[in-house]
Amino acid sequence: MAAHAGSPRAQEFPNRPVRLVAPFPPGGGADINARRLAERLGKLWGQTIIVDNIAGAAGSLAAVNVAKAKPDGYTLLYLTHPILAINPALYEKLPYDADNDFAPVAHLGDNPNVLLVNLSLQAASVAELVTAAKARPGSLNFGSGGVGTTLHLSGELFKAATGIEMTHIPYKGSAPAFTALLGNDIQLMFDTSTTALQRMQSGRVRGLAVAATNRLGIAPALPTFDESGVRGFVVTLAYGVVAPAGTPAALVAALNRDLNAVLNDAEYRKQVFEAGGNVTGGSPEQFRQFLAAERRKWAPLIQKLGIKGT
Repeated sequence: MAAHAGSPRAQEFPNRPVRLVAPFPPGGGADINARRLAERLGKLWGQTIIVDNIAGAAGSLAAVNVAKAKPDGYTLLYLTHPILAINPALYEKLPYDADNDFAPVAHLGDNPNVLLVNLSLQAASVAELVTAAKARPGSLNFGSGGVGTTLHLSGELFKAATGIEMTHIPYKGSAPAFTALLGNDIQLMFDTSTTALQRMQSGRVRGLAVAATNRLGIAPALPTFDESGVRGFVVTLAYGVVAPAGTPAALVAALNRDLNAVLNDAEYRKQVFEAGGNVTGGSPEQFRQFLAAERRKWAPLIQKLGIKGT
């Protein structure tokens, strides 16, 4: 093994197609991200990367499929980070072990959440929204794509950070939540940057702030929550790649190297930025630390509010 520790190519990896399991249905923004990565990685390796969409059960079906796969690098999981960092706090029992069934490979990037409000709401900034909410406690409804989603948790964290009272109205996906926002059934919602920016550009809703450390390059006029007076309010939907536990360390390191090569490609980065996302990269250990930090961030709030996954 030591003689072949340099790269997957030194071990003749891959010499056949690689399966990239995606825990969401085809056609959406996350699926587009996975296929963009697969295309670039396939060119780098000279092999076909098959995106295998296994949706359902909050990512559990895809996670179990990969956890049970042979740890040889030919089956990888393209995940959204709640599968390993948030679901363990939401569900009493999962069909996979978030800590021991996977080997983190790389943190690819993230899409920060954006706060959208109905145009009838007399608030052009986060400060004005907080003032209005405190003047009429409990009068505002916020929507999400479902209980326990990052969009829901964003609203709960916003309540805790600002001391305002709002009522959560869950919907079956962000699309019906957005319809409710347009109809003023809810007055605000958090949305991932990719779809939020498109919805803002339609002129039918107002964006107040992005829950990121820095402003988005594609939307420089949109302030961060930090700039808006809510310090440290950062909520993202992160993407990464993990392999089955037991994948040799040398292979994990080589996979990480090649994924970082894709992330550093100028055209790839341009496409991600134009979609409202950020590119991260880094080592497997850095990705492991990120997942652990996210669990520490959300578990206490979930437990305090008694939120249960559905």
